[in-house]
Amino acid sequence: MSIENEKIYPDCPTIVRRVEIGGLTKSQLIQKFQEHSILMNEYSKSLFADDNFTTSDLTCSLKTVELTVYDLGFLEGATTDQIFKRASEVGLDMCPLELGPHLRLQYLDQPEGYLGKPSLEHQAPYGSITIASEILTEDEDFPKGFYLRRIDGVLWLRGYVAGPEHVWKPDDHFIFLSNK
Repeated sequence: MSIENEKIYPDCPTIVRRVEIGGLTKSQLIQKFQEHSILMNEYSKSLFADDNFTTSDLTCSLKTVELTVYDLGFLEGATTDQIFKRASEVGLDMCPLELGPHLRLQYLDQPEGYLGKPSLEHQAPYGSITIASEILTEDEDFPKGFYLRRIDGVLWLRGYVAGPEHVWKPDDHFIFLSNK
């Protein structure tokens, strides 16, 4: 199978969203999660607790593009660095870390992703959407960013850890900013 014959970004199906970010502190975001029964794992709590994760006082609207690793031309999967480099080459930008919590609050009808599928270890779960954002630290044990997931009807904002050798599967979903 040749990559020339495949439809890769921007000539592939994508999900485009407008996401409003800013205007809420980290503690206000957490309060909104509680109001919507959104859960957080320990990794997402660690990201929130880190001083390098900041929120903006000003609100703005960002255009996001959701696509798969495959849509970026990686038919066999790719590392985080490879994915982020290719996204930049095709005109996609990294999201501010703050986008993850705001998108979680605005995307309340995310479908279940894993129904009838096996649980995965050291892989992105079925139905999850990873937010492509700048990594706060190179410490391999510290979370690299957020992903969204719905499990048994419960919405989650989860953090993840992925080392430089980790290979994302071709059908893993990422969200980037559109610079168009």
